[in-house]
Amino acid sequence: MGKNGPWCLVFAQEEEDNMSDSQCCENPPNLTSICGGGSVIEVGGLKAYVAGPSDSKHAILLVSDIFGYEAPKFRKLADKVAAAGFYVVVPDFFYGDPFVFDIPEKPIEVWRESHGTDKGFEDAKPVIAALKSKGISTIGAAGFCWGAKVVVELAKSDYIQSAVLLHPSRVTVDDIKEVKAPIAVLGAEIDKASPPELLKQFEEVLSTKPEVNSYVKIFPGVVHGWSVRYKDENEIEVKSAEEAHQNMVDWFTRYVK
Repeated sequence: MGKNGPWCLVFAQEEEDNMSDSQCCENPPNLTSICGGGSVIEVGGLKAYVAGPSDSKHAILLVSDIFGYEAPKFRKLADKVAAAGFYVVVPDFFYGDPFVFDIPEKPIEVWRESHGTDKGFEDAKPVIAALKSKGISTIGAAGFCWGAKVVVELAKSDYIQSAVLLHPSRVTVDDIKEVKAPIAVLGAEIDKASPPELLKQFEEVLSTKPEVNSYVKIFPGVVHGWSVRYKDENEIEVKSAEEAHQNMVDWFTRYVK
C-alpha cells in the first residue's frame, strides 16, 4: 500500500469515531410498536427475545445496534433466522435502556459511557453458558453496529463457532487479526463507522489467515445501519437488506451445524 499503508487508514478510522456516532443515530426505529412471533424470557441473567425451536442444538445470538433488542425490524430478522431452524436469542444488553434519539440531556456520547461494548462482551458469556447448559452444541453470533464489536470479541476465542458482522462500529484491524471463528463481514458503501477502505483492510488481513474461513462484502448505495433500519419505501435498501439477511443465514447454515 505504499507509505500511506494500513496504519494510516486505521488512524483515520479512529479519528472518525465521534463523527460516525451521528450516522449510527440516523433513522431510529419506532420502539412504540413491538412485534415478533417469539417470546421474552431470561437467558443467562438477561431478558432476551427468543424464537425458533427450543430443542434445536444450534443457536444464533443476535447482538443489536444501539437501539436495542425491541426494535421491530430487528425482531422480524430474528424470526427470519429462526425460520431457518435455529434457536435464536436476542439479549437485552442495555438493561431496558436503549439509545433514544430525542433525549437532549443524554446524547450518544453520554449513553455510551453506561453501555460499553466491553460490558456487552462480558454479559454475553453467561448467555452462551446458559445456552450450552440446555444442550446447545454450536453457536453462531451476528453483531450489528454496536453489537459487531461484541461479536468480534467472542470470535477471538471458542465462545462461538461462526460470526457475522453487519455494518460494524469500532471494530479494528487488530480485532480482525485475532479472529478464530469463520467470519463474514457485510458492510455499507456509505459508512463513516466502517468505510469500504477499512473493510478492505479486514479482507486483506483475513486473506492471510487460511485457517479462518471468511469473506467481506460491501453493499453499494446503502448507508450504515441499513440492514436493520432500512426504509420500507426505499427499494434499494430493502433489496440489499434482504440480500444481507440471506447471506447471514447462509453463513450460519454452513458453519453452525
